[in-house]
Amino acid sequence: MPSNEPRGPRQIARAAIWSYQGLRAAWTHEASFRLEGWLFVIFFPLGLWLGQGGMEKAVLCGSLVLVLSAELLNSAVEAVVDKVSPEFHELAGRAKDMGSAAVFLLMLNVMLCWGLVLWPHFS
Repeated sequence: MPSNEPRGPRQIARAAIWSYQGLRAAWTHEASFRLEGWLFVIFFPLGLWLGQGGMEKAVLCGSLVLVLSAELLNSAVEAVVDKVSPEFHELAGRAKDMGSAAVFLLMLNVMLCWGLVLWPHFS
């Protein structure tokens, strides 16, 4: 349903509050998000330090942001599936597995990006 509320600073502030609430909920209720969050805290500054130039820094750090984003979406899918279908259903399991696979692929992407960017610097 489209919003009829005018866009402006008030709506941006509300969106920021809702986003913060989502991050806080993920941190509180999702162990995977906490683990990936700690890895982000370690590797993001490392990516800024090791990357030579803006493009390398963007690839190293951006790949980490993608993992956190996918984990948030995966957690949202899991929460909705659990609410709608608390009993086991093949489609519910498939939806959860696909969300997990998306996070896994982005983790592989992190390793690929970091390997391709950093290999020439250390070989």
